[in-house]
Amino acid sequence: MAPPLSLTQVDKLEFLILVDNFIEWISVLPTGFSQELPQHLMRGDAPKDDLTGLPIIDFDNYCCGAHGLSILIKTTIGDSTRTVLFDSGPEPHSIARNISAMKVDLTNLDAIVLSHWHRDHSGGILKALEIRKEQLQLRKTPPGDQDEMVLVDLHPDRPIRRGISRPPDYTPICALPPDPSFDEIERKGGKIELNDQPHEIITKDGSNTGIGVSGEIERVTEFEVGLPGALTWMKDENGQEGWFNDHMITDERYVVVDVKGQGLVVFSACSHAGICNVITSLRPLERPIKAVVGGLHLVPTQYQPAVETVDFLSRRIQPPPDYILPLHCTGLEPRAMLREKMGEKIVPCGTGVKVVWSGTDEDDEELVKGFKIIA
Repeated sequence: MAPPLSLTQVDKLEFLILVDNFIEWISVLPTGFSQELPQHLMRGDAPKDDLTGLPIIDFDNYCCGAHGLSILIKTTIGDSTRTVLFDSGPEPHSIARNISAMKVDLTNLDAIVLSHWHRDHSGGILKALEIRKEQLQLRKTPPGDQDEMVLVDLHPDRPIRRGISRPPDYTPICALPPDPSFDEIERKGGKIELNDQPHEIITKDGSNTGIGVSGEIERVTEFEVGLPGALTWMKDENGQEGWFNDHMITDERYVVVDVKGQGLVVFSACSHAGICNVITSLRPLERPIKAVVGGLHLVPTQYQPAVETVDFLSRRIQPPPDYILPLHCTGLEPRAMLREKMGEKIVPCGTGVKVVWSGTDEDDEELVKGFKIIA
């Protein structure tokens, strides 16, 4: 079963898109969403223009886009707020710049969760841990204190290498840079927890976060075909080492949060398993979908089921999600297809966008009816 069946509801969910392929400053966003630019201009420490006295759009110190994904997720349960970093972008530079730009405090970080072993998601883990340690030291935390250790939640099947081939003959064309090793993560202050089962992130003091991590995502749709062209360097049963087709990317996991009175918010980093499989796997939680956030991996459209996925998201989920935030590897053509079918439910987001949803007890009993998927 993919989702954690025992998931603590949260009173409030806030998330910040720290790394994404896009920067989006201009589109009109729904209530609860804020773009990077107004967040900067409304801060009291925004630099001022000497001539006019107005806040400056400080391009030199704003976020950058990069081919990858990282989302900082904060949940509030009662009086307690917990923070988890979901993925870390492709390399150290983008996440470092964007943490600085958005003035992100990592000293209270409870965990880092890696969705899957692809470098565009794992490449900033070491830098995030390094920045956190630097921030702790600025707060006079003694070096080497156990409080510096932060949980790093990983799938145990770390590949030797991953690469890309070109269909239809699947000739290897390039390799991805190595993912950070377990030893490297531990040396930077990460306390590794290997887990391929559905679970809720629990803090080191034993508190619930309300942030659930899936197990392996069951493949039930006929049209979602994984990632054609994906390769993994591995050893076979005879000990022979080399490239093997690995279209299913079975180590991929998603994150889900249940907001009181709102429903489920699912964060799917790439959706190599197929976003329809992800959503279908959530039915045992018996809660409607509030929002789908992340990469939908519908490109290139000649290999990916964009038409079927758009139909599923726009028509087959009942009640329909309030919002879909296509990010990272979704592709421009599928975004346009979704917008045409679902209108303002498709929110144009990118790096630096913050979303805040507060829960309520008033309507929560009605939400227990969950959702259904129609033919």
